Amino acid sequence: MIRILIYLLLGYVVYKVFRSLMTPSGSSAMRSDGETGSFDDIMIKDPVCEVYFPKKDGIYFNNNGNEIYFCSKECRDKFIDLQSKK
Repeated sequence: MIRILIYLLLGYVVYKVFRSLMTPSGSSAMRSDGETGSFDDIMIKDPVCEVYFPKKDGIYFNNNGNEIYFCSKECRDKFIDLQSKK
């Protein structure tokens, strides 16, 4: 019984090592300023409620060629309503 557990543990360790070697290490990207980091960590400000949030979690809206991100659909809808009233 102990041999089976040891074999399972050894197999798991070999699997993790093999998987880490086969996975590309491109999880960090080169930014324009030369620093490495993930693009997921960019914080942006919602133009309606002025809350900062990660860009990857934002609601995308294209306003006449301008990329705008919102923290929620409600803020996006408020922005659209304000733009239509102008």
